[in-house]
Parts: sequence; structure tokens; C-alpha cells
Amino acid sequence: MSAPDELVRAVEATLFASEEPMTWQDISTHLGDADVKPALAELQAHYAKRGVRLVERGKKWFFQTAPDLAHLLRREKEQIRRLSRAATEVLAIIAYHEPVTRAEIESIRGVQTSGGTLDVLMEAGWVRMGPRREVPGRPLTYLTTPEFLAHFGLESRRDLPGIEDLRAAGLLDPVDAAMEALDFEGGDETAEDDGDDGEFARTDTDAAGE
Repeated sequence: MSAPDELVRAVEATLFASEEPMTWQDISTHLGDADVKPALAELQAHYAKRGVRLVERGKKWFFQTAPDLAHLLRREKEQIRRLSRAATEVLAIIAYHEPVTRAEIESIRGVQTSGGTLDVLMEAGWVRMGPRREVPGRPLTYLTTPEFLAHFGLESRRDLPGIEDLRAAGLLDPVDAAMEALDFEGGDETAEDDGDDGEFARTDTDAAGE
């Protein structure tokens, strides 16, 4: 980036000073409705091989440490957030099926979902409440957040791994089973369970402590 013009410098300064990721519309408004898209592209190219990168996640722009240098900035003791199996299942279902209601989550999992499980995911900043579904009772829906995309290094939900990838890795069994269940109706779901007796009769009570 040689002799950057004033707009590129202004966009760079705005993003460095911002405490939260910003959409290009936010940046544009902050800079007097300027056309900031070319400046963002120039800055992204400029920082592509530097110690920090300019990235877009969930349509929001922010600077982050280059992946190969992240280990240099980790604290010697870091607190690791471990999700319970229930929370992992619910997060996966929301990511692949959003917007989704709690009843729909329970239908896919085959078990009741405690409010604590959703609270854990919302406290982590990975799930938020969405609009109410226009059906009787008007239940709330749940969506993933830009923070979810940023944490897992995704530009959008289109970058989520496919079912074959998940199956090969042995991950997200409830989502895998739910997708396969679309191929048959009226079957005995418990007959498809792979040995976890009582899976479809249990109640989700392990939201935060597993």
C-alpha cells in the first residue's frame, strides 16, 4: 500500500479504534457516507501477509492476529470453555437449521432441551434470539451470531462443513441423523439409534456442567 489516500487511512484508523466489528455501512456512515468498499479491499490486501489481518466475518470487518502467530499471544494459563454434549448438539442444530425454534431443536434431538443449554450458548455470544415464528403461540427462533462465525473462522454459514465431512470426523451425530431421517417417515427412530439406550427418552439436564 504505497502512499495511501486519506480515505484508506481513515478507514484503517476507524477499524483500529472500534471496540466492535463494523459493517461497511457502519464505516461509511462514520466517515460521512464515503464509498469505503475499495478502501477495505486495499487494506485487506495490504494486511494479507502481515502480523494482523483485516477480515470480514458475518458481513462485519475487524483486525485479528494472523493464525500462524496466535500462539505468541496466548496467556500461559488460559481458561478453556468446554461445552457439554447437549450444548454442542444444540449449537450445531441452530447453525445448520436457523432460524429454528426450541420445539424444532427438540424434535431434531429427540429430547427435551433445558433453558440452561440455550443460556450457555447465548452467554458465550454464539447464539441470539431471532424473530418470533408467525404460527400459533408465536415461538421465539434462535440464530447464530457474527461472533460464532469469527470464533470458528467462518466467513458465512455457507462455510460450515458438509454432512459427509461431519460423518467422517465422527461429529455432530444429531444433525447427521436428522438429515438422514428426512429420507424416511414413520420409522422407528429408536431402531436407528446406535447403542445409546434411552437417547430419545432422556431429558437434557447437562447444560453447563458436563
